[in-house]
Amino acid sequence: MTRPDIFRKCLEYTRADEVKKMGLYPYFKPLSGQVGPVMEIDGHSVIMLGSNNYLGLTDHPLVMARSAEAIRKYGTGCTGSRFLNGTLDIHLEMEEKLARFLHRERVVTFSTGFQTNLGVIGALGMKDDLLFVDRAVHASIIDGTRMSYSRVVKYRHNDVEHLDHLLEREQGPAMIITDGVFSMEGDLADLPGILSVARKHGARVMVDDAHGVGVMGPTGRGTAEHFGCEDGVDLQVGTFSKSFASIGGFAAGTDKVIDYIQHEARTEIFSASLPPASVASVMAALEILQEQPELLVRMHSAAERARRGLRDLGFNVGNSAAPIVPIIIGDSILTFRIWQALDQEGVFTNPVVTPAVPPGQAMLRTSYMATHTDEMIDRALGIFERVGRRFGLIG
Repeated sequence: MTRPDIFRKCLEYTRADEVKKMGLYPYFKPLSGQVGPVMEIDGHSVIMLGSNNYLGLTDHPLVMARSAEAIRKYGTGCTGSRFLNGTLDIHLEMEEKLARFLHRERVVTFSTGFQTNLGVIGALGMKDDLLFVDRAVHASIIDGTRMSYSRVVKYRHNDVEHLDHLLEREQGPAMIITDGVFSMEGDLADLPGILSVARKHGARVMVDDAHGVGVMGPTGRGTAEHFGCEDGVDLQVGTFSKSFASIGGFAAGTDKVIDYIQHEARTEIFSASLPPASVASVMAALEILQEQPELLVRMHSAAERARRGLRDLGFNVGNSAAPIVPIIIGDSILTFRIWQALDQEGVFTNPVVTPAVPPGQAMLRTSYMATHTDEMIDRALGIFERVGRRFGLIG
């Protein structure tokens, strides 16, 4: 008998080719130069509305200078895991500073935000445990639950009553896991409601604040600060690849929980540690955020100007409350066509289709930075209006 070829799925894969043949393929676009509010892509200038560089710090002189200094002092990498030979004094310094900023006892860092969720959930979720997960969480949380031995119970997106019903029905040690800011739609988890239900049923709460830390709250501590309920969140995880202008991830909580994660999370133990340049960039970005909280105000002002303008034009922007504003279109091919038209006219957006969103909910994801000016936003809104009318998306 001939054994079936495991690569058969690859040879038969045509989804991307079909979009390429239509001239609508939007992914892996090479960007030129530093990531800022205006960039050069494919030889023409665009207003960048597709970046998570919320505070606009990736090209900040202090961030770049500290990164270069770290390379000169420590070299380019540690070539080992934090567990063995990959811990530098600046790793510990960064974790201590971040813990103080977040008002947490302790922080442990990972090489990426994705690895953070894989490691944390995989370490905490044991055989007799229950993980209650919002249906709209990030893919890294979904994959983290697959690495655990726990039973996973999904509740309807932001439906606290459904969560309450499921917790009432299920017995055993439980943890509720949710995004703070949902990364595609830009809506916020109902943390006050979730925490109330958690207290009622004796469940722990983990919040993935990848798009919350450095974005939400008066000082940028995240979604729980925004709602005034930080004490109720047991574990806060996040990333450095958004507002902190670098790469990596972190988990913040009590000393005992973080100590356990540090010694049990496989993605911590078996991955090389963050390069010195990345660590220095994070600390510089944190310093700037603490010294210049007005960056948060400018970022939200730009997002609100765009959100209000798009809604007034007739676009469906969902329940966005963060500097992520979706334009919900529905059909995937139409989404690609509108993305292309916007790109050609000078606005860069991110087309998002299944499986990142449910079928029939394809969208253009736009995001906003502290460095976007009113003039840039207004110019982009003019382009959105022309393209939206051309495709019949608005009247």
